Amino acid sequence: MRNILLLLLFTLAATAYSQDGSYNEKHRPQFHFSQPTHWMNDPNGMVYYKGEYHLFYQYYPDSTVWGPMHWGHAITTDLVHWKHLPIALYPDSLGLIFSGSVVVDQNNTSGLQKGIEKPLVALFTYHDMKKEKAGAADFQYQGMAYSLDKGRSWKKYEQNPVIKNQGTKDFRDPKVFWHAASKHWVMTLAVANRVEFYHSKNLKDWEFAGTFGKEEGNHGGVCECPDLFEMKADKTGESKWILIVSVGTGGPNGGSGTQYFTGKFDGNTFINDNSKETVYWLDYGPDDYAGVTWSNPPNGQHLFLGWMSNWNYAQTVPTKSWRSAMTVPRTLKLKKTSAGYRLFTNPVKKYRKIKNNHTTC
Repeated sequence: MRNILLLLLFTLAATAYSQDGSYNEKHRPQFHFSQPTHWMNDPNGMVYYKGEYHLFYQYYPDSTVWGPMHWGHAITTDLVHWKHLPIALYPDSLGLIFSGSVVVDQNNTSGLQKGIEKPLVALFTYHDMKKEKAGAADFQYQGMAYSLDKGRSWKKYEQNPVIKNQGTKDFRDPKVFWHAASKHWVMTLAVANRVEFYHSKNLKDWEFAGTFGKEEGNHGGVCECPDLFEMKADKTGESKWILIVSVGTGGPNGGSGTQYFTGKFDGNTFINDNSKETVYWLDYGPDDYAGVTWSNPPNGQHLFLGWMSNWNYAQTVPTKSWRSAMTVPRTLKLKKTSAGYRLFTNPVKKYRKIKNNHTTC
């Protein structure tokens, strides 16, 4: 394991960025995605469409510390080599652009499709700094944007916000998927110390459906970046729903962490298989936070990516022109162990093909 870690840290063979020499700074990872310059945090809007994996991310283009959030954008065809694209979403009069998700509207439920390309629809959180500074509690609410050209340009929905805030301070990070059994879209939303679920037929009009987690799992910090998806377990073939919930503090090694639950989803809320006190961590290291899975992945895979940092020190790591990176993309597997069902993670197989000179100690 030690040699593998050193290989990841020191080899230069796999970098997608060194052609122009701009990715050779001290501390710059060569296997992990990082933005060219300035600040980055949560991965957002990860979606696969027509051979391209899209990664959007929380981005501040004017500094190497957190500031007014935009959505940065990059694409890849192999989850190893990345192409940077222009900023996708900018702040506007409704607020900053916080975390969210993107789906492929295959059946044009939104009615937005105009040509051959399916609409890519983004649901994200607006954060109104003026309202927050004024002491209001409803300064976060959910907005929508869409792309009709494979994610190259984005237009915000004219009737934003699509979900208003009824007075909860932390009300953010929508992750959306199509629930085939109920024939509607489902949104998981982080709301203070819990996750809330919403339904929609068209991605525009949303209704509250249920809630989970107020008294379950780890509550070292507010809930953030939830993700809900169904998996079949290796060998047994049993189907389980997995709910991922990040917490800003209270992680297994201090600071930020990502927990998960196994259970059932009835179309309205999540039903936990385990006791309220049970906590499973997706990663016991300190540098995997706010991760979610790709929407519309090929071959039914479950592909995960997290922010490779921790709020304990994210803004003070010793880099100059850029700050932060993502974990390597991982494949999630569900397996039945003697202790019950557990998630297992491994780097995507493409990383096995990266071979060149390396350094060991």
